[in-house]
Amino acid sequence: MTIKAVVFDMDGVLIDAKDWHYEALNKALGYFGLSISRYDHLVTFDGLPTRKKLEMLSIETGLPTALHPFINDLKQQFTTDLVHSRCKPVFQHEYALSRLKAEGYHLAVASNSIRSTVELMMQKSRLDVYLDLMLSNEDVSRAKPDPEIYETANRHFKIQPHECLVVEDNEKGIAAARAAGTHVLVVDSVFDVTHDRIKGFMEESSNTGPLR
Repeated sequence: MTIKAVVFDMDGVLIDAKDWHYEALNKALGYFGLSISRYDHLVTFDGLPTRKKLEMLSIETGLPTALHPFINDLKQQFTTDLVHSRCKPVFQHEYALSRLKAEGYHLAVASNSIRSTVELMMQKSRLDVYLDLMLSNEDVSRAKPDPEIYETANRHFKIQPHECLVVEDNEKGIAAARAAGTHVLVVDSVFDVTHDRIKGFMEESSNTGPLR
């Protein structure tokens, strides 16, 4: 097994931002008397782009689709405010990406968030300097769980799917990575993303058989 690129999901993997998106969208929805419960956020909406969440809410609640652009803009502004106040560098992530970069791996982030959010979070966390590529939901026509974003990363690096390791925490992202044919390291939280965990996964899998 030869891994040439490591592609990270962002929310819940490199940035502990799942609650930020939840808070920001609910704050925007609150202007219209709506909200998403914690249960529905975790079970149904987590990992989806905001536009998809709003489409689903319109079906479920009758929210006028004409309001989507306004609510989306509000949500993005509230998210930006939270990123500026809460997003800070995490040593174990800086260490992991710097070591992987020095070891010759191509590094990327592939997120269902919009580009401006991805770029801001990577800058605030000081991870942007290690990344060769940042992909957002604006860089693909179909967001996760569709595999397009990971297929795009593979084409960019000119590698085969089996030469790519994806680090994911969300079932939609895991499904996308597996559908793209890449190897997948599943983590439970940002605290599981360490250099030792990533390299250990590669080494263990190379000794026991194909990665899953």
